[in-house]
Formats: sequence, C-alpha cells, structure tokens
Amino acid sequence: MRRISLLGCGFVADLYMRSLRAMPGIEVAVVYDHDAPRLERFCAHWGLRAAGSLAEFLDLAPDGGLILNLTNPQAHFALNRACLEAGHHVYSEKPLAMDLADAVELHALARARGLMLVSAPCSVLGEAAQTMGHALRRGIAGTPRAIYAELDDGFIPRAAYDKWQTESGALWPAEDEFRVGCTLEHAGYYLGWLIGWFGSVRTVVAASAETVPDKMGKGPMAPDLSVATLFFENGPVTRLTCSIVAPHDHSIRIVGDDGVLSCKAAWDNAAKVRYARRLTIRRRLIEHPFPRRYRLDGPTHPKVKRWGAAAMNFMLGPAEMLDALDQNRPCRLTDDFALHLTEVSLAIQNAGETSGAQVMTTRCAPLEPMPWAK
Repeated sequence: MRRISLLGCGFVADLYMRSLRAMPGIEVAVVYDHDAPRLERFCAHWGLRAAGSLAEFLDLAPDGGLILNLTNPQAHFALNRACLEAGHHVYSEKPLAMDLADAVELHALARARGLMLVSAPCSVLGEAAQTMGHALRRGIAGTPRAIYAELDDGFIPRAAYDKWQTESGALWPAEDEFRVGCTLEHAGYYLGWLIGWFGSVRTVVAASAETVPDKMGKGPMAPDLSVATLFFENGPVTRLTCSIVAPHDHSIRIVGDDGVLSCKAAWDNAAKVRYARRLTIRRRLIEHPFPRRYRLDGPTHPKVKRWGAAAMNFMLGPAEMLDALDQNRPCRLTDDFALHLTEVSLAIQNAGETSGAQVMTTRCAPLEPMPWAK
C-alpha cells in the first residue's frame, strides 16, 4: 500500500478524497490543518489520522514520501518550502507560489534536494486532454493554426455559493476564491493541456480586471476576468479567456488546416473530443455540421462521478508521482512544467490594463503522453 499525506483539509481536500476512492493501493498516512475544528471534522468523516501541529505532521509523514499541499494559495510558498526542507516530495495545489521569485526558489530547492515538485491541475493526464493530444500528434485536423479556449464559470458573485458544501462539512471558501482570483484558480486547467502538448509559452499578451467590485462588501479583490493571447515557441497562437462573470463555457477549439478539434468540458475527464472536417458546399466553406467523435482504443484511467461542476479525478497527478517513484523513472509532471505553468498563470492574472507583451523567463518541454495515449 502506497501512502500520501494531506496538508490542508478544506473544500478541495474532499475532492481529493473522493478521487482517492477510485485509486486502489493508495492510502492517507496523516492529515494536518491549522483549523482544529475543521481538521477534526475531516478526519472523523474520512477515518483518518490527524497531526496536532505542522511539525508533528512533517515528522509523521513517511520519510521521502509524498505530501499533497491543499492549503490556501497564500500559504503555498511557505508550506511547500517546509515540506521540501523536511525531505518530502510535494504535489501542490495551484499555484506553486503567489510570486514568481518564490516559485523559482522552490524549483531550485527541489532540484538541490533531489525531490519532485509538481503543481496541480493534473487534468492534463486525463482522458479528454490525452485524447485531444493524441489527435494533435496524428494530425487529424491538419496543422493547428489557432486555439480558442474558454474557462468562464457564470456569474458567480450572484450564485448561491454560501450553500456549496462538501460531505465533510467544508464550505466553498468564497472570500479566498475572490481574493486569489479565477485566473490563478482555473486558468491552469487549459494552460496545463496547452503547455503539456506544445511546451513553452514564449510571450503572453493579456489584460485582466475586476468587473464586479466590492464582492461580499469587502472591497477590491483579484481580477474576475482575464483574456490572454499566448505565443508558443512551437505551437499555435492561442486565446484563453477566464472569468466568473460570463455565461458558463468550458470549451476548447483547435483550428487546423483541415478542420476543427473540439471539447466542451475542461472539468470532465471523460468529455467527448470531436472533429469537424472542413468542406465546401456550393462555394461556401464550412465545418461539417455533424462532427465525429475521436476516441482512444482501450481503457484509460479510473473515473470519478460528477460532483458539482466537475467530473475530475484529482488523484491522477499524485498517482503519477507515486508510479514514478516505484518505477524509478522521471515523473511526467515535471518541476519545469510546474514552474512554467505558474509563471504564465501569474502573468495573465497580474496583467491589468497596461502590461502589454510579457516575455516568459522559464521554459518547459511538452509532457510525455500516458502509456494508453501513445
């Protein structure tokens, strides 16, 4: 039985535990959260062992094992550093840190200690992303020329988010979500796919703004809308939109010379990938009105039933890290990937109105496909 340790047991931790049920052979060794009542409720619900302090948690976590940092983003840097300094591999919820210099420091520390440092999200390892990547490598739509990706979640400021609650009793952390911002919270889902397929983003041209001021009556918060144009070193120009104000749209469209590849649900590992070939009818150029589904042959990975807006297996990333340790091989989710994903996300989030073109300083190779998607 392989063991992981959980640092933080708020809203997202229940999503990981639900995913863990679908992943045989992995168990939780110990859990810690600075909020004692929340820690007690979480551990009682899931039947887990609680540590009484961060120091005790780091001591009880299996030596050289894997810690999942599921805490608030503002705490990621300090806690990721503490875990690495204690000799543990780290899977961090996004972003690695709220400041690029801090993320670079974590990357260097992990390298110096010979430890894995991985960043969520891991949906790039999921069936939908891997299927679309397979179609790209086979040139199903011809050479890709442009990509439109949307991560709009509806008008969340007016949603009944005060009633969003997990099975262990954790409420959706509305103020934290609004202060961190939808770009850092959500843009990584498609950024992970894109960077996983094409590698490094060379330049980001973006704008971001808070369009709904004074959320919850608590003054200015992070941008709730961002639009980015991404220039890859070896990939098509991409437009990525992220918001919590526009009508719900989680679609991605890859425009190639011969047609369009598409997927409508970034947060569903089993979302259908479709291809609409381009044709001319009576001198009119159109995409086929009945796209065909593009599938992989054979089984892929364990799926998780839909809960709320998502049907994602949050444990695909940690499981890949454990497999890499067991097999003494590099992890598909590299530290370079984690750092580059963080830099691009921060560039979009912090773009504001006048930042203009931002040249990325980090680099990342495309990710190795999963065995069942090669």
